[in-house]
Amino acid sequence: MNFEHTEERRMLADSLNRFIAERYGFEVRNKIAGSAEGYSPEMWNHFAELGVIGALMREEDGGFGGGGFDIAVVFEALGRGLVLEPLLASAVLAAEAIATAGNESQRAILESIADGSTIASFAHDEPDTHYELARVSLMAPREGEGWALDGVKSVVALGEQAGVFVVSARTAGPVDEQNGISLFLVPAGTPGLTVTGTPTIDGGHVAELRFENVLLDGGALLGEEGAGYATLERAVGRGILALCAEALGAMEAAKEATLDYLRTRKQFGVPIGSFQALQHRMADLLLEIEQARSAVINAAAALDSEDRITRERALSAAKMSIGRIGTKVAEECIQLHGGIGMTWELPLAHYAKRLVMIDHQLGDEDHHLERYIALGRQAA
Repeated sequence: MNFEHTEERRMLADSLNRFIAERYGFEVRNKIAGSAEGYSPEMWNHFAELGVIGALMREEDGGFGGGGFDIAVVFEALGRGLVLEPLLASAVLAAEAIATAGNESQRAILESIADGSTIASFAHDEPDTHYELARVSLMAPREGEGWALDGVKSVVALGEQAGVFVVSARTAGPVDEQNGISLFLVPAGTPGLTVTGTPTIDGGHVAELRFENVLLDGGALLGEEGAGYATLERAVGRGILALCAEALGAMEAAKEATLDYLRTRKQFGVPIGSFQALQHRMADLLLEIEQARSAVINAAAALDSEDRITRERALSAAKMSIGRIGTKVAEECIQLHGGIGMTWELPLAHYAKRLVMIDHQLGDEDHHLERYIALGRQAA
């Protein structure tokens, strides 16, 4: 199998990396992180103009890419720059759910997602779910011709800025059963919906969504009633690949910063990079990062596989590897820097925080190890 990127992907990667290096420096990123919005509308428009949002979506969905390697190329560059704009929530998670299950009227919103004029967000996580995709306790009983939603969604990316939410809710069955999960499109500002935002430790902004008798008509249902689990799995799978590629970009940036520090920091009159013990630790780290890259490539290649077990095992294997390796890279790079590695002014500390947080998004290392094993038993 040929894993070389196409000319179009290489051009996209080059232009995106150049834009981030020139226009999205560390000081700019910190200013955006400290803003009330949690993202920069100006930068968001630039990403749309560069075709970055469209590259994450298929041509039939209003974009021009959407393949596994398109996602990997874009998010590796975003990880290098610690980009805060909501490409994961809007162009990957929410857009994939709408593209997979939406009717013609609902899919019309995809064009505005692709051009950046609409920010969508994905509201699935709940308190105490512990990454279990089928565990949905937000209830949506029938109310006439529609539904009444009651419950809470947590850690919704840029919830205060989103114009529409893709919300999972239980219309039938027990709280942890795959059958009975339905998806709904809920516009921001719907009566009974309360959105409370908060910053995260890695510079992002998330929100809690509280639904109190939120009445939705029949047109809000995304796909078939009670059959939303498969759509969730496909959308989250693309999100897992995006996070793994983002982590890979962050690891590369942390590695380069650490190598530069080892070459310039002197002890006993010589660069500390000349010390054999530190060389061995750095060599081990480089091997780990290459293993992470292989896992991302494998997941990207498997993303569009029709064989569910093959696809999902590759994604869980990648997320499991990224969780372990990302944490190790964060710890080792900080230790090799010494005390300065923990300071707010040094970008490395922010890369380390982001790597640790990625492990806890869409399932941590332990969760995906268990899932990988369970999927293997299903295949057998």
